[in-house]
Amino acid sequence: MRDHNKAFCRLVAENFDCPAPVVEFGSYQVEGQEGYANLRGMFAGKAFIGCDMRPGPGVDRIEDVSAVGMPDDSVGAVLCIETFEHVFEVRRAFDEVFRILAPGGIFVITSPLNFRIHAYPDDYWRMTPSCLKRMMRPYDARIVGSQGFRPFPHSVMAMGIKGPAPADFHDRARALVAGYDAFLAESEAAVPLRQKVRRRLGMLYRSKGERQAVAGYYQSEFSVETGAESVSVPIAASGRELRVDPAVDGSPIPMIHDAKGQGAWRHTSIVY
Repeated sequence: MRDHNKAFCRLVAENFDCPAPVVEFGSYQVEGQEGYANLRGMFAGKAFIGCDMRPGPGVDRIEDVSAVGMPDDSVGAVLCIETFEHVFEVRRAFDEVFRILAPGGIFVITSPLNFRIHAYPDDYWRMTPSCLKRMMRPYDARIVGSQGFRPFPHSVMAMGIKGPAPADFHDRARALVAGYDAFLAESEAAVPLRQKVRRRLGMLYRSKGERQAVAGYYQSEFSVETGAESVSVPIAASGRELRVDPAVDGSPIPMIHDAKGQGAWRHTSIVY
């Protein structure tokens, strides 16, 4: 778990009322992150269940997020922080999270993109911002973001609310994004001068792509959307429903947050 992913989760907890129980998939605290990767303190006073595929620090229950043994509509919030890159049946995992979330439930996810392969126990996937947006479409309200050099960010993140969404969702979303921008500014300012100088000198020996990744590390971009998009198709054998992505033409008009301040919170239906 990296600092910015933990900060995103914290800001969701601070700006939205996450219902209980809170379930974290991928809660196993790997060596070197014991305590640091513990998210329970962000949800004080709420039932918290840490789930992973193996027992160990931070794990209360053995679960496979792609085949969860929990009833429909039974969970208040789901956290998957740096987890889905390790899940082979990743599309099924998205479906399972949506299934177990109760109406009004919140899903928080972060995942690496431009990042090294790290096997805990294995590493399968990288999601682009567009992919994560598509996966989050069934949620009634959602925030989808990325951090890093825009053409190839190092991280993607999102939170979604399974309808109904609160009436003040956009206000809460603005507060979350503003808080995240402030966190990034503070993090960049806190880098020691010696490290900044060493990084600058090191740029001379890096490739163009590496220079862009380093220079854009603290840049972020978010979109805020409302209106769930899903089509229910009955499955005769089980009686359950399969969510099918609609045509792209039916996508909602997003509110785009530009972290650089070049026309923040533009809405394409408004003439500026």
